[in-house]
Amino acid sequence: MRICFVSRRYFPAISGMSVYAQNLLRELVGAGHDVTMISQYRGDAFGTRVYGGGPPPLVTGVRVIGLEQCGEQESGDFERDIDAMVETICAEHAAAPFDLLHAQYGYPTGWAVLLASRRIGVPNVVSIQGGDGHWVGSCCETHRQAMCAVLAHANALLIGGASFVEEVCGRLGADPVRFTIVPGAVDTVRFSRPSGVPAPHAGPVRLFYHGRVDRRKGVLDFIEALSVLRDQGTAFAATISGIGPDVESSRALAEKLGFTAEDIRFTGYADYETVPALYGQADVFVSPTYAEGFSNTILEAMAAGLAVVSTHAVGVSDCLRDGENGLLVMPGDVPALAGALTRIVTDEPLRRRLAAAGLEECRRVYSWTAVGRQIMAVYGQVVRRRPATEFSETLPHDPACRFRAEPHLL
Repeated sequence: MRICFVSRRYFPAISGMSVYAQNLLRELVGAGHDVTMISQYRGDAFGTRVYGGGPPPLVTGVRVIGLEQCGEQESGDFERDIDAMVETICAEHAAAPFDLLHAQYGYPTGWAVLLASRRIGVPNVVSIQGGDGHWVGSCCETHRQAMCAVLAHANALLIGGASFVEEVCGRLGADPVRFTIVPGAVDTVRFSRPSGVPAPHAGPVRLFYHGRVDRRKGVLDFIEALSVLRDQGTAFAATISGIGPDVESSRALAEKLGFTAEDIRFTGYADYETVPALYGQADVFVSPTYAEGFSNTILEAMAAGLAVVSTHAVGVSDCLRDGENGLLVMPGDVPALAGALTRIVTDEPLRRRLAAAGLEECRRVYSWTAVGRQIMAVYGQVVRRRPATEFSETLPHDPACRFRAEPHLL
């Protein structure tokens, strides 16, 4: 099958979806499919600093095409970049026809794929990701209508879990039967350690935050909770790994609360090849997120044998259960987060039990072999279908959308 995979931002961008795309592309090539990836990227200094940037790297066995998000980075003009995606898909199809288009994110990539499918007569699959459910479509009428069209007219919709389906349907009025639940996945071999779970060591328990440094991921709550632990005399070592829109805000908050660079280590950008070693230096993974599509970093932490402290949030509750394979608190509840961190730091048997349970479940449920087969089964179901044509390509222009001023947050 000849597949066109359209990515919002691929490596070197900092994103769990870059990791997800990389592993899916590997599975597709391994199964014998002919894959072209078209990936957007930020080429400006700001976009590179906030999310990583630059053209996507080569992927073994995949034709890679990078499209700089010129409209987004100049003026929040998503429409200009959508036109570029559609034109590129159509030109590639004219040179060597595709059998299927697969978009990561409902907007802008899903909308671009819906338009391209209509023009070239090829079916499509759209993966609905975190931002699609949590805020895209509530920001303005332009994006609401685009998201509703994708949800109603894509040939197939993939989504990470039942809680995410409920959120998307409640907010955008989608039909829940339209979704196929395909959970997140992780390369369990890459992240595993010989001992399974962290071996006992001298020194304080090591708390680790990794991913996009973004207040929507709860990084500021984590720092505030650490100040509670310090003030009550609970010893810990803390590391915050990654880049994102709130790196400077996080550093400023840590300084305001009296933390030194030794108290909380900010390690910055982490190349994907070095990430397993970072997990290997930790005991507990902390993800106080407000919402996820399906958290790749939590799965990585589970595969690395770490106990996980997270939240009762959309996309998390599909893989973690409080007291069984993690500790969960309500998003934004800093005192509760501090309490959970205190428990996990001071109770070694609890820490080891949660870590072992998470590791076992991760190996059993979230391997890429199983998830890749699920996605390719969906491809097989839709490949001979016709794409939808009964929707308008014209969207209203709503200049008040908050993402036009801060497009990197979409």
